[in-house]
Amino acid sequence: MVKVFIVEDDDVIAKMIEKHLSSWQMEAKIVEDFHNVTEEALNYGPDIILMDLKLPVCNGFFWCSEIRKTSNVPIVFLSSADDNMNIVMAMNMGADDFISKPFDLQVLTAKIQAILRRSSAHPETAHFLSCGGVKLNLDDTTAMVGDEKLELTKNEFLILKTLMESPGKVISRETIMERLWGDEEFVDDNTLTVNVTRIRKKIENAGLNNYIVTKRGMGYIVGEEAISE
Repeated sequence: MVKVFIVEDDDVIAKMIEKHLSSWQMEAKIVEDFHNVTEEALNYGPDIILMDLKLPVCNGFFWCSEIRKTSNVPIVFLSSADDNMNIVMAMNMGADDFISKPFDLQVLTAKIQAILRRSSAHPETAHFLSCGGVKLNLDDTTAMVGDEKLELTKNEFLILKTLMESPGKVISRETIMERLWGDEEFVDDNTLTVNVTRIRKKIENAGLNNYIVTKRGMGYIVGEEAISE
């Protein structure tokens, strides 16, 4: 099922789009936290994002550029501010299309389907996450370092994905453990350490050193300068 992430602060419009897309057998999710649009979008793993231009906290241009740092998922702007400058800026930020408000829902659906048809001809556009010499395959939970393919366990994949979604940002151990195991209190803290050690070893064996850096007392970070042999 196609997954659509809706970044729209007008609740009426957002729910109208959500309801319409569900009638076309598409799964839609409306953004909940306008302070963390990028993280919420990437965690959801959409096939396409519908992005309003004028938003609380930061505008759509900002979030589009942030998402483009780690993902090529198709992004369509929806806005009444449809002057040429905004349209050109949206495309320069990495948007795939710009639809003026008010819009016809049937036209929106047709646009979504057309964009998804184009992107399906290039599967890499929405199903890989790249950062600092590592390319994570979101479909088969493997990673590539150069020409070498790394087989990852489910937990290794989720840890690496969590870190790569926020390059250059320290992710706490608690955040990673919550992502992997939720409220399972019986999970030994050492389990995370073991998994991170295994990921490091696999990446180092492929010729990339210092990819996952430990920030003592804080957590882990990727996206800093990795060293190739």
